[in-house]
Amino acid sequence: MSAKHPIISVTGSSGAGTTSVRRTFEQIFRREGVNAVFIEGDAYHRYNRVEMREETERHKADGDHSFSHFSPEANLLSELEEMFEEYGRKGTGKTRHYVHDDDEAKCYGCPPGEFTDWEPFPAESDLLFYEGLHGAVVTEDCNIAQYPDLKIGVVPVINLEWIQKIHRDRSTRGYTTEAVTDTILRRMPDYVHYICPQFTETTINFQRVPIVDTSNPFVARWIPTADESMVVIRFADPRGIDFSYLLSMIHDSFMSRANSIVVPGGKLDIAMQLILTPLILQLIERKRRVS
Repeated sequence: MSAKHPIISVTGSSGAGTTSVRRTFEQIFRREGVNAVFIEGDAYHRYNRVEMREETERHKADGDHSFSHFSPEANLLSELEEMFEEYGRKGTGKTRHYVHDDDEAKCYGCPPGEFTDWEPFPAESDLLFYEGLHGAVVTEDCNIAQYPDLKIGVVPVINLEWIQKIHRDRSTRGYTTEAVTDTILRRMPDYVHYICPQFTETTINFQRVPIVDTSNPFVARWIPTADESMVVIRFADPRGIDFSYLLSMIHDSFMSRANSIVVPGGKLDIAMQLILTPLILQLIERKRRVS
């Protein structure tokens, strides 16, 4: 970890809500005048869309039916670790963009399913912000979790995560429910081995829990709304967290454990603002002191 070049990572799988969390961070950065460099986890995928399909079929032919974007082999994890180390040491690094659709293709001038060219970070930045699948991963070959100063986990309960993925992939990518189900099944081994363990490495976890029936996510006709959910917020180290203040500021919140607070789903944004803003300002103040 580096006081001079702090790193924040947000980790969660596809459909978990990490994009919404990123928007909250962007609001905090803009309000507090923090100049952040953004890294999308997709940038460190190993294969473009066509190559990934070919690799998946090759693995299937070899009897491996669990190869997915969750797999270490499908990502440039060593390069990601090197980038984190480099940024923490001297505030430099590189990234690129994975182009998802036609709208992004117009923005980046690159066909959907392809990567843009690698580009160096801007010369001056206050901190690095990563959002993706592997922001706190530890494997036999790499330890990315050692570098971020603030690690955030975003993980709905599994049925809710599946509902969100099914609805998103059907509405925005044109997949059938059967195709998304196959993807979920293929990803499960890597989800268990590489995604879940990251949430024991995180500083704070935000877990959305529906309070309506989601017992069969594959036939659910809509995603539970924020008002039909609660959010469990777990702090790895609750020392220094003013729970009394949070409980007074967030209506209908309560503590479920000594290190956990539960808030209504509709209060997630205000909860994140109250919790994360002081932590971000601490990182910036520490950076300014050593600079």
